[in-house]
Amino acid sequence: MKITSENFAQNERIPERCAFGIPCPEEHLKLGDNRNPQLTWTDLPEGTRSLVLICVDTDVPSSMDDFNKEGRTIPAELPRVPFIHWVMTDIPPTDGSLAEGECSDGITAGGKDAPPGPEGSRQGINDYTGFMTGDESMAG
Repeated sequence: MKITSENFAQNERIPERCAFGIPCPEEHLKLGDNRNPQLTWTDLPEGTRSLVLICVDTDVPSSMDDFNKEGRTIPAELPRVPFIHWVMTDIPPTDGSLAEGECSDGITAGGKDAPPGPEGSRQGINDYTGFMTGDESMAG
């Protein structure tokens, strides 16, 4: 199976328009457009019954104690952990693609209720649920 994107290559940063948060010198972090990246999948193995898409950042600081705090820096030696950005299940088992912004085109406080996706697909909880726990305006 092959999965590709017109927006970024493997192990490269996604474009800022697809990011939830963008580094900002004045505010440290500003909210991005939170658009899903364009993705295409082809060459599915024979007998594939369903697809699952999981987008993971494998290099997130293991502690957010210093995150977005004036005068604080996240130490480079701080261990890193995976952070799940997006989960979609029950994608039909055919070659296909998602256009940029087709499933996510903005930040929704409290999370998205039944976001769009391929027919029959479902989107699951991601690590933003825990990340936003202390923010009443974003918790979901």
